[in-house]
Amino acid sequence: MVRMFVNGQAMSGGSIHAPLTDARFLGRAWTAPRYRFWSFRDEFPGLEPVSTDGWSVPGELYAVSYAVLRERLLPLEPPELELAVIELADGSGSLSMRVRAEALAGAVEIRHPDGWHGHLATRQPG
Repeated sequence: MVRMFVNGQAMSGGSIHAPLTDARFLGRAWTAPRYRFWSFRDEFPGLEPVSTDGWSVPGELYAVSYAVLRERLLPLEPPELELAVIELADGSGSLSMRVRAEALAGAVEIRHPDGWHGHLATRQPG
């Protein structure tokens, strides 16, 4: 089992959450304040590690098997993202998806305190 931090469509209620329904939910979590957070066409978000101007991005933490990660979750991730090890707010590490450096063109920065869900709520008409 490994820890996987998710902050977008793999979170509860998201379009690619199904692979995590049998994983053990470890709770809400935040990244260390070393990341910028980007929206890609309002379809999915991505973390970018930075040395300045970062913030703590909210998400969910799961204990997941390598098999579920390899066979069920990672194949659903968009090509703009790659698997990486990130730092959480408590100083520990976790696997997570992050933006590939060459994929940032056209992305819109998210700074909503509620992360992806908050960003999407502000984009909904009405």
